[in-house]
Amino acid sequence: MSDQVLSLEDITMQFGGVVAVNNLSLEVNKGEIVALIGPNGAGKTTAFNVITGVYAPTNGKVSFQDKPIISNFPQGKMKKLYSGENNGKYTELIRKTPDVITKLGVARTFQNIRLFKNLTVFDNVLIAKHMNIKSNVFSATLRLNHKEEQTMRKESMELLEILGLAHLKDEISSSLPYGQQRKLEIARALATKPSLLLLDEPAAGMNPHETHDLTAFIRMLKDDFHLTVLMIEHHMNLVMEISDRIYVLDFGKLIASGTPADIQSNQRVIDAYLGVADDE
Repeated sequence: MSDQVLSLEDITMQFGGVVAVNNLSLEVNKGEIVALIGPNGAGKTTAFNVITGVYAPTNGKVSFQDKPIISNFPQGKMKKLYSGENNGKYTELIRKTPDVITKLGVARTFQNIRLFKNLTVFDNVLIAKHMNIKSNVFSATLRLNHKEEQTMRKESMELLEILGLAHLKDEISSSLPYGQQRKLEIARALATKPSLLLLDEPAAGMNPHETHDLTAFIRMLKDDFHLTVLMIEHHMNLVMEISDRIYVLDFGKLIASGTPADIQSNQRVIDAYLGVADDE
């Protein structure tokens, strides 16, 4: 297996006459923090939705750990894919569902926080832990999975302790300050035991001090949880400080890629961002 964790090949996502993502190709390697940036409406969250199986692309392929998880090559764009899951036959269409993609090791957060607002901090994390439950419906009904449930509860508490949320475990999630809700959403994503973490604007709504703390927090997550991170973000200070590589979208098309130094000096990127504030 190569070091490539995620690759997008010729991804196009069209909604009627609107092309939200246009022939996007990118790759993310093991242990990297990669940023996907661009002005409002550039297609960044749409790309995340394709990667996680929310949208079926109009065209293209998404591979995770060298295996295709999403693909669609219509007739006339004949790119056959070999799939061992298809009895060794060639196929043009693969679409794994979001829950299956999560179980494979891809977790995400959202631009708009999507916690279970009426549940406690602990229960938000515990529910995510159930994604990897091994017991079947019959054993669960008979409560034969008591040991597994206890393990999940123990691991949920340990995760909250690592992320500094243990003292809030009995608080209703909607009552938390905004920054803590962001951290809880990341904790819930980590509870699924991912190898790839997709962060959709994690610093949105944060003040400069909170954004500084988030930078150290993301680095800690990558190192302590052995993660690869793909991040959408508009806070350029955070992006430039933390990213190994950056991809830039404008109107759905990739206009630049490279190191933070490369991107800072790229005239096409500078032009795309003219008149655009750092924080949406």
